[in-house]
Amino acid sequence: MAVQEQVYGFFIPSVTLIGIGASKLIPEKIKALGGSKPLLVTDKGVIAAGILKQVTDLLDAAAMPYVVYAETVPNPTDNNVHDGAEVFRENGCDSLITLGGGSSHDCGKGIGLLISNGGRIHDYEGIDKAAKPLMPYLAVNTTAGTASEMTRFAVITDTSRHVKMAIADWRITPGIAIDDPVLMAGMPPALTAATGMDALTHAVEAFVSTIANPMTDACAIEAIKLIFTHLRKAVANGQDLTAREGMCFAQYLAGMAFNNASLGYVHSMAHQLGGFYNLPHGECNALLLPYVEKFNLVAKVEKFAAMAELMGENIAGLSPRDAAELALKAIRQLSADVGIPANLVELGRRYGKEVKAADIPTMTANAQKDICRFTNPRCATDKDVADIYTAAL
Repeated sequence: MAVQEQVYGFFIPSVTLIGIGASKLIPEKIKALGGSKPLLVTDKGVIAAGILKQVTDLLDAAAMPYVVYAETVPNPTDNNVHDGAEVFRENGCDSLITLGGGSSHDCGKGIGLLISNGGRIHDYEGIDKAAKPLMPYLAVNTTAGTASEMTRFAVITDTSRHVKMAIADWRITPGIAIDDPVLMAGMPPALTAATGMDALTHAVEAFVSTIANPMTDACAIEAIKLIFTHLRKAVANGQDLTAREGMCFAQYLAGMAFNNASLGYVHSMAHQLGGFYNLPHGECNALLLPYVEKFNLVAKVEKFAAMAELMGENIAGLSPRDAAELALKAIRQLSADVGIPANLVELGRRYGKEVKAADIPTMTANAQKDICRFTNPRCATDKDVADIYTAAL
């Protein structure tokens, strides 16, 4: 906690519904927010998995008109946002439903910003740039995950600069968030692993953040315990609804933690990999997490030692430093168990990309401009960031 004047904020949706069957309440809740013709923002993967139809069947049964915008890509772009806003205007929509993981939610938040505040999405890069609230907005999550269904954050790729724009604005927090493990049961193992490790990254970075506080610590602690209890099981058997529900709570708690304590260099650096090579955000986070936290360890030894115990490591009789090292070991083991690539070369190869050492200076410069770095527990020079990228390569 702070030793000087400091006011802590805590941002969450007005209402959150978590549990089996929660998605059945979508029509009722969008009406309660004041919506009568929502734009439903989603992506092709959600359609292919049959999840969109589950939701549109509910809207059809409630005789609610809607329009679907399903052009969101895995790292949503400025073009996605501007095109979606045009669809909203052309069809006379009055509200917003986002359905999917972080990509759909982030794209939808961007659309909402343009409809309610005007301009281009680039105008909102940074912190609290909006002047007006969004229209009625309900976010339905299908991964566990980014927690974007409950946060004040959106990350949009600027296609001209090839960088990810981080937007933090309390006005884009959804009015209602819905997490139904039934919608997640068909998520493939690789996506389950990537999104689960993304949630772990949120919890860890928030726990060691420079603006962590007792409320965010409580959320991060429980999230870490739940992830180490349930993620391996959810990856092994996607139909295990106990594990799926456990990960719903885990990722939401991790979202509560980072939504209010922010993040660190894992995200600042992962954003560059996503913007530069269009690599999946969750896997970038998972791969960078042990490397960045090895760098951070000296700044938060006691917290890393506490994390080791939360992760199931036996720290009895160990010094705080030796116990802290076990947290890094546990992160690496979990990452390996759920199939995350061991290095950036392997990750790039998985997606037909070539991550090059020659690009590290550019990514380093962009990472040093990313807003997530400001709450990292240890200051990093350009050389420090470049060395981390090189070690992960």
